[in-house]
Amino acid sequence: MRGLHEYQVIGRRLPTEQEPTPKLFRMRIFAPNVVVAKSRYWYFLSKLHKAKRASGEIVSVNEIFESKPLVVKNFGIWLRYDSRSGTHNMYKEYRETSRAAAVEACYQDMAARHRARFSSIQIIRVATVKASEVRRPYIQQIIQPKLKFPLPHRVNRPTNKALRSLIVAQRPATFY
Repeated sequence: MRGLHEYQVIGRRLPTEQEPTPKLFRMRIFAPNVVVAKSRYWYFLSKLHKAKRASGEIVSVNEIFESKPLVVKNFGIWLRYDSRSGTHNMYKEYRETSRAAAVEACYQDMAARHRARFSSIQIIRVATVKASEVRRPYIQQIIQPKLKFPLPHRVNRPTNKALRSLIVAQRPATFY
């Protein structure tokens, strides 16, 4: 999976005598390109409503960009996936800079932990989660305000090559 984008796809059934102005259906689809986004749109629409690609049309496809792409946010993702034993619902949390990056991390995580392929995963909902409402402990431990990481193996390096000595009497002290 390389670089998912978020698309807004709007489509409808073709106009007929009985229904001259059909109802519009809008979906936010995560896909690598526009072609896959349209394909996933018809896949989900055929499951939700009595509509298919042969008797419908896509009105517009727009890419949705993140409003603040440099700010790290907490995302909650509700998904459904098909495993070897059945269909499962799941809620997962990720800490990323954009919705598309969070969904991409979710696909990678599902592939690693559950061997779930892209085609067997359905993203139901993606929402930003406040720090106080984060449920998972692996995200809670990262959002602490005074987070510190240990520096276990620090090696003092000379400022330039002339100050470097090739043979030293004792081993370097890498702990402080």
